[in-house]
Amino acid sequence: MTAPRGLTALPLIVLTAACASAPPVGHPEIGVAVPAAWTAKTEAAPVQPVWWRQFGDPTLEKVVAEALEGNRDLRAAATRVEAAAALARITGADQFPVVNVSLDASRRKQNFIGLPIPGAEGEVLSTRATTYGVSLDTTWEADVWGRIRSGVSASLADAEATLFETGGARLSLAAQTAKAWFALIEARQQRRLAEDTVSSYRTTSEQVRDRYRRGLVPPVDLRLALSNLHAAQALLAERNEQYGRVLRQLELLLGRYPAGALQPPDVLPALPSEIPAGLPAGLLAQRPDLQAAERRLAAADARLVADRRALYPSFSLTGSGGTSTNALRNLLDGDFSVWSVVGSVAQPIFQGGRLRAQVEVADAQVREALELYAGQVLTAFSEVEIALDAQAHLRERAARLTDASEQAAAARTLAERRYGTGLDTILALLEAQRRQLDADSQLLTARRLQLDARVDLHLAVGGDFDAASLVSGGS
Repeated sequence: MTAPRGLTALPLIVLTAACASAPPVGHPEIGVAVPAAWTAKTEAAPVQPVWWRQFGDPTLEKVVAEALEGNRDLRAAATRVEAAAALARITGADQFPVVNVSLDASRRKQNFIGLPIPGAEGEVLSTRATTYGVSLDTTWEADVWGRIRSGVSASLADAEATLFETGGARLSLAAQTAKAWFALIEARQQRRLAEDTVSSYRTTSEQVRDRYRRGLVPPVDLRLALSNLHAAQALLAERNEQYGRVLRQLELLLGRYPAGALQPPDVLPALPSEIPAGLPAGLLAQRPDLQAAERRLAAADARLVADRRALYPSFSLTGSGGTSTNALRNLLDGDFSVWSVVGSVAQPIFQGGRLRAQVEVADAQVREALELYAGQVLTAFSEVEIALDAQAHLRERAARLTDASEQAAAARTLAERRYGTGLDTILALLEAQRRQLDADSQLLTARRLQLDARVDLHLAVGGDFDAASLVSGGS
């Protein structure tokens, strides 16, 4: 699988400038006590290198790989990484001298009005001159206080944040694709269940029709049986529509034309049995959105430093050297060379409070970035706790629905036997059939929701279950 171009931009970001670097990565204090381990109960489990392989579905692996390669939104995010790297290089250019070379040529005519010219009364004395010049001009600001370096550092942090945000987009896309794949398989199973239901209800209605013709049951039995059949046929039409919609939504995620050509398997994959326990702090080193938020905070802090240092004097050096002559052949002759060197110091004195107001703006932006970071950290903790807590509840739900499905199947068999022997009414039979359909349908949905919850957990922890940061904590 080839990574999008934007994801290879990190070396370009690193090479932006020789004298500046991005701020070091840190974990800012958010003022919230973090427990030593997750409050939701977990169990230790082996680590998988790519989280979607845990589901044991080779086709899912291919589908996720295709989405990561072909999704248009992800490709757009990759181009934003390239743009951020280019902006960082633009900012980094301020550290180096600006050098321009110029070549110019001019021709001038000058009139001398009022000067007497013997023998040329009425004529104007004039002269023509041609000048050629080549020059090399250099301007450089000495970054004595580190203002420029701080600005470059902020731009590098922004570029790194964009890179992490693209990583978050990849993680989100993989999760969306996996959940869409599971939804597609469930939709196929629901459609198959609806087809089987129509076939079963048709058999029942034919049996009731035969008994009605023999005068064994009243007309209401036949009408109720036919009503059940038609409702099942309507449900099948609904399941067909749902299947087609989910199928095309998945193809759109893959970057394909939505032709409805994907062929999912017949059954949902088995749920991986265990999930790891661990330390909440491990999230800070793994979730791309938190890494991006920390980089945005670091960038804001670097800009605050740059704005404060803009209050100090600036030192600059301007130099120019070249040749000026009236003959083109003398442009490279050192006898016609000219040069100049100018040094300057500029101290801001009065700008209407603009520079100090900019410092106040930057300081407010740092505090805003810190609050946003803290909010995202708390959201991340919450998402993991919710996903962990959901595991046990969904497992219990699926177990109870499995029991309900088995009991409903047994009740339907008994109701069909009793109705066939005249010991029960059609209403008991139809209710037993309806209950089995409902239990089987809910069970399919519950199994898919278990898989979705596992995907949500991977999304909440930032991808793989990392042994170093997650399993060490215990629970």
